[in-house]
Amino acid sequence: MKSAYYVGLMSGTSMDGVDAVLVDFAGDAPALVASHTEAFPEHLFKGLQRLCQPGQDEINRLGRLDRSVGLLFAKAVNELLNVAGVDKSQVRAIGSHGQTVRHMPNLEVGFTLQIGDPNTIAAMTGIDVIADFRRKDIALGGQGAPLVPAFHQQLFAREGQQRVILNIGGIANLTYLPGNADKVLGFDTGPGNTLIDAWIREVRQESFDRDGAFAEEGTTHPALLAQLLSHPYFSLDYPKSTGRELFNHAWLEQQLAPYGNLAEEDVQSTLLDLTCHSIASDINKLSAKGELYVCGGGALNGALMRRLAALLPSYSVATTSALGVDPKWVEGIAFAWLALRHDLGLPANLPAVTGASREAVLGARFPAA
Repeated sequence: MKSAYYVGLMSGTSMDGVDAVLVDFAGDAPALVASHTEAFPEHLFKGLQRLCQPGQDEINRLGRLDRSVGLLFAKAVNELLNVAGVDKSQVRAIGSHGQTVRHMPNLEVGFTLQIGDPNTIAAMTGIDVIADFRRKDIALGGQGAPLVPAFHQQLFAREGQQRVILNIGGIANLTYLPGNADKVLGFDTGPGNTLIDAWIREVRQESFDRDGAFAEEGTTHPALLAQLLSHPYFSLDYPKSTGRELFNHAWLEQQLAPYGNLAEEDVQSTLLDLTCHSIASDINKLSAKGELYVCGGGALNGALMRRLAALLPSYSVATTSALGVDPKWVEGIAFAWLALRHDLGLPANLPAVTGASREAVLGARFPAA
């Protein structure tokens, strides 16, 4: 009899690394056994960034990167199991999110595309892989995102308590848990770390703004902030989801053009406020008060957390550590859970969140044998 171990693999919009977690589902709540982050080599990071924008020779580049990302994901799993001292035979399956390179759910024939070949992961690890979680929801008329609200509901919801679970990765998404399972909502609010990371990478050659220190050196430019917040996405009703297709470096350069030579730190501060204001606006529309728990890389940014709390005075604001789950690993655990749901033949999407026509079992199995 195998254990109840599953591996979750997550690589988000920020492309700052592959998060791998080993999770034990034997108890009442998932238990994090071990975790590991595998950094993207610079050439792979740059290749993925280029692929996220339309260009030449896309199919060949896509094919090569699909395999390369699969190899990196497999390396992350093997390193994780080495750290944990757990043999591959003890792991029931790997739940792999993949690396999103296009997310276009609102076209006439909508689609989403994640790469990181699951066959390669299965071959290199000797473990069955469950992947391609988003496209069934798209096929049913949904956005294919966000998928983590169903997991948030199971793990964090409490009867009669109004909670918001906010994941701030490259894109920020929230789950509204009003204390009634039938009323759960979730959607992408807009940019999380993607623009603040892109700007500090351009002007300081740093991969991220540690603790928001660079943003805190600057002063937010009110007119630029208002211009950024006028993006049509922020006024859309949910269900909605977004990605680099809307909020990217090219869009940012276009927005900055009329403002001349703003100080670099002022731009950084303004971009941080764009993230905070767009999130707070959506949260306030859902409920005037409640509990907010933050996870993802943004939870580790002290300036972001302080600014967000100031915009939500009627909310108690904390990270998911207060609920017993390390904020860095929540999404990875969620994709291990999605693999478990697939194994059990249970649905994992919430139609009220994604807009799909019905619940569905998500993902496909890629056997190691």
